[in-house]
Amino acid sequence: MRKHLTACFFQPDGAIINLIAGSGCRMNPRYVLVLLPVVLFCVIGARADDQKTPRLSKQTRIDLIRTFNAELVYIRSPFPMGKRGLTLKDGNLSPSGDEMQNMLAMWGPAAKPGDQARISQVLVKGDHIHFEINGGPVKRQKWYQHIQVGGGGGMTGAAPSDPGANPRGSYVDLVFNGYVPELNPQELKAMLRPVFDFNAKSSMEAYLETLPPKTRDAIKAHHVLVGMNREMVIASKGRPPKKIREKDGEIEYEEWIYGEPPQDVDFVRIAGDEVIRLESIKVDGEKIVHTEREVDLPPTVAKSSSESEGRPPDAPSLRRPGEEVDTASPAGQRSPTPGPPPDPLGQDGPPAQPN
Repeated sequence: MRKHLTACFFQPDGAIINLIAGSGCRMNPRYVLVLLPVVLFCVIGARADDQKTPRLSKQTRIDLIRTFNAELVYIRSPFPMGKRGLTLKDGNLSPSGDEMQNMLAMWGPAAKPGDQARISQVLVKGDHIHFEINGGPVKRQKWYQHIQVGGGGGMTGAAPSDPGANPRGSYVDLVFNGYVPELNPQELKAMLRPVFDFNAKSSMEAYLETLPPKTRDAIKAHHVLVGMNREMVIASKGRPPKKIREKDGEIEYEEWIYGEPPQDVDFVRIAGDEVIRLESIKVDGEKIVHTEREVDLPPTVAKSSSESEGRPPDAPSLRRPGEEVDTASPAGQRSPTPGPPPDPLGQDGPPAQPN
């Protein structure tokens, strides 16, 4: 029985047939229910090992680095400034949502959708491929810039540093499961589609591809929708010939005016970074007003005016020691230093000396 059991266990395909048919292995039928899951697991594991994608070869690694290094691309997703970049795995990008908006509000963007960037470095590390754009987030120096010379007066660099040699950039890590598999440049470009556009012919084309269909169609038709941001309005109508700053209660806004009579005139009201009102006056005098939101965009995190008004007690001040705060002036500003009393004779200069 042991011999038959060994033959059935190490010959998975035949074992399944023999166990199910009850021939070849003479054993108690209740043992079949116990051994059948084990045999199936061995068969699936053996076939998975046979079909597993091979690891990235040395030659393919060299070819990918040569293909993508110094390549010009258009950005499809915002890259935050700072040492933390993006992570792309299984088509999912992180950080995203509110976390991305917080990083952009705190550090600013290193690249925005539609911007053109250059892949400055490609590194294959373990289970991911590291792509840096525009020099990466960390400023590096050449080997000769580390050399210092000097004597008793101190040390100075042998070569001057170039502050513009490495602009502020960012990076994205394309992460795989366990290891980097064998793949060709076209497959790698398809995986990088959420962040890089290799096929766009212009910055505008790359930017439009990142927008929802309704917003994209409106921009192509040169229409403005309530809820658009400033960048979308400029993409749709261009930069406004006229701007007017107004205040409605506590809300400060800008009125962007496009067109002049006798042509159609559009008044685009923008508060913060969002269109809140659109008023169009046609040639025949018809007036059309839109105030309901037509585009849903992720919220932009910004400091409110009430947050900026707060002042910590230990904040630095321009007041002289012992000088009191003028509570009547806004935000506790220092009152101007009083000048000399006016001349009772109305003269600008000192009184004339008698002859």
